[in-house]
Amino acid sequence: MADATTPAEVTEVINEKEPVEEPVTTGSTTTEETTEVATEDDGEKGKEEDENRIATVFDDASHFTVKHPLRHKWTLWYTKPSQGGKTDWGDLLKEVVSFDSVEEFWGIYNNIPKASELPQKSDYHLFKFGVRPEWEDPQNSKGGKWAYQCKDKRSVNIDDLWLNSILGVIGETLEDDGDNEIMGAVATIRKAHYRISLWTRTADNQKGLLGIGRRFKELLRLPPSEQVEFASHSDAASSGSSRARSRFSV
Repeated sequence: MADATTPAEVTEVINEKEPVEEPVTTGSTTTEETTEVATEDDGEKGKEEDENRIATVFDDASHFTVKHPLRHKWTLWYTKPSQGGKTDWGDLLKEVVSFDSVEEFWGIYNNIPKASELPQKSDYHLFKFGVRPEWEDPQNSKGGKWAYQCKDKRSVNIDDLWLNSILGVIGETLEDDGDNEIMGAVATIRKAHYRISLWTRTADNQKGLLGIGRRFKELLRLPPSEQVEFASHSDAASSGSSRARSRFSV
C-alpha cells in the first residue's frame, strides 16, 4: 500500500499542467496565420491534457482513478438485534465490508443507514482489518475502551458523534504516531441510551490512555460537565457486563 495521505492532501487536489509553449513563426507568416496556428496547437494540447489528466473523486465521483490510501485497512461490522430467545452474540455479529482508502470510506458511509436509522439493540463496529470486535480477540484481550453514554437521546446527534469518532479512528488523530493503541470504535443503539466507545490495545498505559481520552472527548465536542470513562475488557469479562467499573475518566 502507498504511504498514508495527510488530511491536507485529501482535501486539496492539485492538477499540474504542462506550460503551453509559444508558437514559433517565420518572417513570412502573417499575424492572422500565427494566431490561427497557435489556437489550433493550444486546442490540441488542451485536449491531450484533458485525456491524460488523472481524475479524482473531486472531479468525477463516478469515474475517479486516484485513491488516497489510509494508513491501515478497516472493516465495518454490524450487530443485528436478537429475534427473541437465547441467541449467541457471535451469531448476531456480521462482517459488512472492508476498505483502505478515503474514497472507499465515503462511498460506503454514504450508502449505508446512519446510526440514528439503526433498529434498537443493534451496533456498528469499525475495527482494524483482521480484528474482531470482541473481548476474546487476541488483539483486544489485554485492552479496554473509552465510552461516552448519553441517556437523554434527544440532547445529542448520534450521527455526528459516530461520524466524528470514525473519522478520528481512520484518520489516526486520536493517538501519537507509533502508539498503535486504537483498535476500533463502536456505536451502540439502545432504547434508553446511545453509547460511543473507543477500543484500545492496552489497559495499563494510563498516561497514554488519558491523552487518548482527552482527544476523544474533544472530538465528540462534549462540555466539561460530561465525562468519558475508561474500563478494561478483563474487568468487563469478570463482571459479565459491558459496563464494568471505570478505572479513570476525563
